[in-house]
Amino acid sequence: QAQLVESGGGSVLPGESLRLSCVASGLSEFSLYRMYWYRQAPGKSRERVAYISSGGAVDYLQAVEGRFTISRDNTERTGRLQMNDLKVEDTATYYCNLWRVGEDYWGQGVQVIVSS
Repeated sequence: QAQLVESGGGSVLPGESLRLSCVASGLSEFSLYRMYWYRQAPGKSRERVAYISSGGAVDYLQAVEGRFTISRDNTERTGRLQMNDLKVEDTATYYCNLWRVGEDYWGQGVQVIVSS
């Protein structure tokens, strides 16, 4: 059974950093999937935070540009989101997602809380 397991969430002060990871198992041809990170805060709609293609092209939500970095290791079948200079507005539940035509897999979600 294919699954994505997320880790790395937590509670931090503004300006601190966290690194989220997303480990895939039971999934062949990991390198063929697009990888996304989404987040959703209470009372707000879900938004796309970052994207990385099979070939390494990346795209970011403007609000996190320059602070977050998405990466992937196809050998380890792992995706990562490095979050630096965290702000209160980044507080949300974060989800990783792998997508290709006809297939769509989601992590369980991890909570990130940024407060002073």
